[in-house]
Order: sequence, then structure tokens, then C-alpha cells
Amino acid sequence: MINNEHFAVSIIVTNQSGVLTRISSLFSQRDFNIDTFTSGETENPDLTRITITASGDNRKKDQLIKQISKLYDVKKVVLMTPENTILRELLIVKIKATGESLRQVLDASNVFRSKVVDMSPGSVCIEMTGESSKLNAFLKYVEPYGIIEYCRTGLIAVERGSTCLYNAKDNNN
Repeated sequence: MINNEHFAVSIIVTNQSGVLTRISSLFSQRDFNIDTFTSGETENPDLTRITITASGDNRKKDQLIKQISKLYDVKKVVLMTPENTILRELLIVKIKATGESLRQVLDASNVFRSKVVDMSPGSVCIEMTGESSKLNAFLKYVEPYGIIEYCRTGLIAVERGSTCLYNAKDNNN
């Protein structure tokens, strides 16, 4: 969830080694703790899209965005607004489950619109995407059954509508 204290920043950068380190260093230099950091190649293999979520006051947040914008490999930085942003996260969780508990976990999986990706004697592995609150609610529900392990991707964010964060044709950098 993003609000005045918690925020998400989307950044388009050149797909080169060292860029992620320089960006994450800016956060630590300005005493921001990164909540989630997600990056991946875009439709253009020369560019990477980074989504970072963190917490901090508006003044420090604005300073941080200006500093990121000045980095050589950064093509665009946008503070994502809550009302105009789709935020999603991926969770894979392995849960102890046999007999009746397996049926209950599978029922919950259906209710939460998730997908079973592996079953073995004594456990089930479930994949789920959605807002962080949905993932947290599912984890809380299955906790009594016994969570063996889980991993989360961190948030990814995209603006609603037809706007695009970065179009190389419009930016001759």
C-alpha cells in the first residue's frame, strides 16, 4: 500500500551492470530503508524497469527522486500515485498439508484465486499474485497449518490507463 509515508517509485534505467547498486546506494545514503526492490528487463532489452517501495517524509522523498534522476544511466523516474497505480506482488508458499488440512488449504487457495504449483506427500506449494494485503491475509490464514517456507517478489507497479512510463522514441537521450 502506498500513501503519504509509504511510496513507490518506478525507474527506467540502462540495462548495465552497476546501475542497481548506484540506485540502492542513494537510498541508504539518505537513510531510507527499502521495503521492496524489484527489477527486470522491459520490452526493450537495453532498458530495465525498477520498482522500489520505501517509507519517508515528503521532503526527503522529493530529494531522493531528484538525486536518482541525476544518475547517468537513469532515463526516467516517477513517483507512483496511489489513485493511479496498479500494484502487484508474487508469493510462492509451501504449506504442511495432509488429509483434511490439505482440503482446507486447497479450498482457501481457490477462495484467494491462487494456483497450486506443486503437491507432494505432506505439503502443497501455492502461487499467488495480488496486492500485498491479499498475500498477507492468505499467509495469516494458512499459518496454523504450518508454513514451511515462502518467498515474495516485492511490488511491481504500473500506471492505470494508456500512459506509458517511458517511450524511447519520445526521449532522445
